[in-house]
Amino acid sequence: MYDTIIIGAGPAGMTAALYAARSNLKVALIEGGLPGGQMNNTSDIENYPGYANISGPELAEKMFEPLENLGVEHLYGFVKNIEDHGDVKKVITDDEEFETRTVIVATGSKHRLLGVPGEEELNSRGVSYCAVCDGAFFRDQDLLLVGGGDSAVEEAIFLTQFAKSVTIVHRRDELRAQKVLQDRAFANGKINFIWDSVVKEIKGENRVESVVIENVKTNQVTEHAFGGVFIYVGLDPVSDFTKDLQIQDESGWIVTDDHMKTSVAGVFAVGDVRQKDLRQVTTAVGDGAIAGQEAYKYITEHS
Repeated sequence: MYDTIIIGAGPAGMTAALYAARSNLKVALIEGGLPGGQMNNTSDIENYPGYANISGPELAEKMFEPLENLGVEHLYGFVKNIEDHGDVKKVITDDEEFETRTVIVATGSKHRLLGVPGEEELNSRGVSYCAVCDGAFFRDQDLLLVGGGDSAVEEAIFLTQFAKSVTIVHRRDELRAQKVLQDRAFANGKINFIWDSVVKEIKGENRVESVVIENVKTNQVTEHAFGGVFIYVGLDPVSDFTKDLQIQDESGWIVTDDHMKTSVAGVFAVGDVRQKDLRQVTTAVGDGAIAGQEAYKYITEHS
């Protein structure tokens, strides 16, 4: 029996593990991939206090390092369901069941799909959701990047290291990204823009060859040659396994109070999977610290 099981080893989950373990709880961290979550898909983190610039994987490694010495058990697996039996919760993975007194959900979010013809068929054949992972495969090509937020603009700038050109297509007539990122993009000679437009179809035989784009104001449809399409149109929560607990909003984000408590006693949620405004490494770390502490409080009050 664990005191707390943390599901997901991104910055929120790792910080929750750090705080729970330092409170002398028996802690397990369940992760289906590498520790670090979306940090592993980020080339440069420039807004984490203490580092002017650090790569995502490097920061992930630094966060994970101290956990082993604190006795945090690292379990590999994908969680299918959480059962609430009052003082005991059951966490069910593909092939195992674990019992715990508290659960901290830290599974984050995943890239949203565009949902257009050709996207699925050409996935990994020119369609990508991770510039850091795939950018180097697209040397000297003309690339299309879909989106207008921080991630979209950051990744467009990153891709100019490899690409001949990067065109940002955005459904509005201005970007949503932070001003400092916008200024960098506008100043970059390799970045072009198609405003007020959406992707209708991605075409190609065995790999991406062209993209059909519609202007939402004029309804004019045009086809453009591109060697790759990078899609950054928002995030969806990874929370299906919590359905039975009824702790999500209608979009699947987990609702908590500012103590990270859900409506189920002893179940907490942290980081990107939470219903919140700012999804950053810094805010994830803050959530994790609070939940680790709250799990400790819950256990001392219920023992």
